[in-house]
Amino acid sequence: MATVNKNLSDYDKTTIPNAKDFRFGIVVSEWNDTITEGLFQGAYDALIENGVLPDNIVRWNVPGSFELIYGSKKMQEQMVSAVIAIGCVIQGETKHFDFVCEGVTQGIKDLNVQRETPVIFCVLTDNNMQQSIDRSGGIHGNKGTEAAIAAIKMAELRRNS
Repeated sequence: MATVNKNLSDYDKTTIPNAKDFRFGIVVSEWNDTITEGLFQGAYDALIENGVLPDNIVRWNVPGSFELIYGSKKMQEQMVSAVIAIGCVIQGETKHFDFVCEGVTQGIKDLNVQRETPVIFCVLTDNNMQQSIDRSGGIHGNKGTEAAIAAIKMAELRRNS
């Protein structure tokens, strides 16, 4: 497992661009909300810690992870520097997991290829709830924090390219 003995929230703040002039959109799936709320909080806290003003963080909720694609597409139209798509899909007994994970992955990839505003993939695709807990503020830190740092770096890349 890639995250064994690694805290996803560890980063060197001195290497992160100042984000005070950026505006971020965060699209959050309501499905598995105990996990997605933890991911949102990690992302929000990291953005604030790196200079983003609270008024420059726009949050929209969507019903599930599959809806993150449309929500992110519409968020790209809101004059944001980057979008963070937050979701959680946990393996079940059917192929539904595979279809949702594949669709969301390809949909977010397509938004990044076809449009100018970066969309950061913060969708946990875990085998069980404990793995999701561990990555949304648990022993492996918070994937939301990692997504926020990626969003800041991509917003800087967009500004400078």
